[in-house]
Amino acid sequence: MNRLLRFVLTAAVALPAWLWPAAARALEPVTLQLKWTHAFQFAGYYAAKELGYYRDAGLDVTLVEGSPSADPVRNVLSGQAQYGVATSSLLLARQAGQPVVALAVIFQHSPAVLITPAGGAGRSLRGLLGKRVMIEAQSDELLAYLALDGVTAGRFVRVEHNDRPQDLVEGKVDAISAYVTTEPYYFDQAKFAYQIYTPRTAGIDFYGDNLFTTEAEIRAHPGRAKAFRDASLRGWQYAMAHPQQIAELIRSRYSSAHSLDFYLSEAAAMAPLLRTDLIEVGYMNPLRWRHIADTYVSLGQLPRDFSLQGFLYQPDPKLDLSWLGSALGLLAAISALAAYIFRINRRLATALDDSKRAGRALRDSEERHRLLTDHASDLIWTMDLDGRFTYLSPSAEKLLGYRAAELLPQTLAATLAPTSAAIATTGLQGLIAAIRAGGPVPAFRHELEYTHKQGGTVWTEATVTGMRNGAGHYTGLLGVTRDISERRLIEERIRHLAQHDMLTGLPNRALFSDRLQLALAGARRDHRQLALLFIDLDLFKPVNDQLGHRTGDLLLQDVAQRLLDCVRESDSAARVGGDEFVVLLRSIDNAEAALGVAEKIRHSLSRPYLVASHALRISASIGVALFPEHGGDEIELSKHADIAMYRAKRAGHDRVQLYQGG
Repeated sequence: MNRLLRFVLTAAVALPAWLWPAAARALEPVTLQLKWTHAFQFAGYYAAKELGYYRDAGLDVTLVEGSPSADPVRNVLSGQAQYGVATSSLLLARQAGQPVVALAVIFQHSPAVLITPAGGAGRSLRGLLGKRVMIEAQSDELLAYLALDGVTAGRFVRVEHNDRPQDLVEGKVDAISAYVTTEPYYFDQAKFAYQIYTPRTAGIDFYGDNLFTTEAEIRAHPGRAKAFRDASLRGWQYAMAHPQQIAELIRSRYSSAHSLDFYLSEAAAMAPLLRTDLIEVGYMNPLRWRHIADTYVSLGQLPRDFSLQGFLYQPDPKLDLSWLGSALGLLAAISALAAYIFRINRRLATALDDSKRAGRALRDSEERHRLLTDHASDLIWTMDLDGRFTYLSPSAEKLLGYRAAELLPQTLAATLAPTSAAIATTGLQGLIAAIRAGGPVPAFRHELEYTHKQGGTVWTEATVTGMRNGAGHYTGLLGVTRDISERRLIEERIRHLAQHDMLTGLPNRALFSDRLQLALAGARRDHRQLALLFIDLDLFKPVNDQLGHRTGDLLLQDVAQRLLDCVRESDSAARVGGDEFVVLLRSIDNAEAALGVAEKIRHSLSRPYLVASHALRISASIGVALFPEHGGDEIELSKHADIAMYRAKRAGHDRVQLYQGG
């Protein structure tokens, strides 16, 4: 037998190279494009390379350092790299037709922030209007954050990022994009007082530093993609458990640009963003990706029908053992008896190992899911097919003020506001009916308004699907309820910005036009008069020229407030140009009444102003046109009010002029 086994082993050594497992073949070269310069931010990849995890997976990995202007998506799509690290803007790339695929999430919360000198932007980002902001490429979440406060493209001076936080200290820029894990270290060392603005305060909570590849890579090399992902995540687990060792490795092998203390500080700041204590590194939640996509939708950067189909990587659980079949076939031809012994021993060992691994995996999975549900910020619940709750996660108390035990005896409808209760009842009844009919079971997804224990309501987004047991039979419903109160406020704010002047808060030209047309329709129906006032400020340009646009903006805000103080709530005032305003008086008795309101406005606007320590005086020229006497539609009425205003200006400013015809 020993002689026979020696013969078998000798023959096996002579097998062609393609029949050997991956670890015994030549290593496959692949490239990973990092998104920034070498730092602990990429610790897991250094660990996977230096500890041999990539080598064990049959890969020879080259790590390419990024730069402030690097575009990992472009480099991966062009073939310069097979894998890359990028922000959640991968969704925008996907929508643009670039076939990127998210392999794993490293940062559960993005570290991207904006930093200004202490007090530099004030209480909101509006303080950055007209200021110099050094911001790196691929900073969509920060640009969206700025836009929510009205600091849109063109309203601030964008400076290309040069990776020099010292520029903020020296006053060369007014704000910089940064990572909360790195730049604060520099400023603390320099004893520089700074202020951090994070998008998470505005409900923009994105994933950060996502590992990605392309559809073509997964299609052509599925085994390689899985091996690269698994080895990388193994490296991340090790790196976060051994920060001192990996920090020393980075300094000795990759970059000595920073001190060891810097890398350790970065590692400590990363821990609450990765949350490896609660969530397995690399974990991706499809609902969280959907929430990120919905945030882009609310900002107008993605269409409402954007699909995640194909974007999230689904590793193939099947192992490629074709080489083993070929090898065993060849060995069987050499010696049937040796192959038989080999297979039996291998099966016994594998079965024992699989049994142990399965038991450990089941316990780990149960513990992981318990941690995820017990610590989830979303409310996770299950319900039987009679509509009774069977489980509610502890987050119920944070979301609704009720402990889970208080809600369990109630129906879902009893926890909702009346309108939402009707929607939810209809939706759940439809799901349960589909389950009992044995047909397709669609998911129910809707925005629902819950009542809070302390009063008031909470807006949520609920996703409900059928829940199966191990045999594949439906046993109830699984629901995930997410607080979207902040998102609804953001959406409402975006709608407001689309219809209102950003500086004064007054309606803009589009909204005023809608209101004027509605008022005209009502006036025709009720056979009553209305008046349109065109207002142009006198002597406003010298204020801008001599004291600057900031003072001019403050003056316009005071003008807007004085206009509102002069009209009724049923009337409307709007800003339609730089220093041009209009007022709609929805119902007037006669021309004298309209002229009386116009004189009240003229007198109010001519009173002195105190703006930014400057005592200022301006006046206004006001033109008045009446419906139906001076026009039967919006265009005609507006034209005649405008003519009357210019006649008031030519007559010497600071006066009211009723349209006279001609």
